[in-house]
Amino acid sequence: MQKGTNFFRNMFHDIAVNESPFKLCAKVDRMPADIEKLEAELDAAQKDAEALVLGLDETTANWTPSTGGWSVAQCLDHLAITNRVYLASLQEAADRARARGKLRRGAAVPGWAGRLFLSGVEPPVKPRTRFRAPANIQPAPAPRLAEAYASFAASQQQVRSFLAANADLDLAGIRFVNPILRGIRFSVATGLHIITAHERRHLWQARELLRLRERSTVH
Repeated sequence: MQKGTNFFRNMFHDIAVNESPFKLCAKVDRMPADIEKLEAELDAAQKDAEALVLGLDETTANWTPSTGGWSVAQCLDHLAITNRVYLASLQEAADRARARGKLRRGAAVPGWAGRLFLSGVEPPVKPRTRFRAPANIQPAPAPRLAEAYASFAASQQQVRSFLAANADLDLAGIRFVNPILRGIRFSVATGLHIITAHERRHLWQARELLRLRERSTVH
């Protein structure tokens, strides 16, 4: 895809805010360290995704191995969809908590159950942690790379907006219904860490795909 480096470098700034359904709010002079850590993880994922897509053409971006699986473009599309699905559930929980005055009491970090779950999300992906994504977070069959990246970048801004708007809440004490694993409740803090770990998981998958394609082309 010959869109040029500037196309992707400017995309996050140009489109993300306009596409965000979450209200942006002015940040305080300094966010708590735990919120800054989540923001740093979003920064790292954004840079990783940007480096991933620069120079890719549509053929490479939509290549899938003969054994099956998603393409690079589908990984990005899946991340964008999943981020929005999670954020919708997180926002409902945050709104209820704000109405009840459940303000921040401690750091937005997962409890032991959340940490255990996250250990299975983080890359590298192990066979025992692979599972088929539910229908509500399946990517499009062949998304265009520019659109998939734009959607991912926009979803990143939505996560940032959520953090800015809700950093004053007791994120570790508020529970939300997991929109993917029905019947399971985690803290909102765990949900936010699931988002960033899930991004690392599929960006790792996308890089592995490119390595696999390169090896298959050489042979």
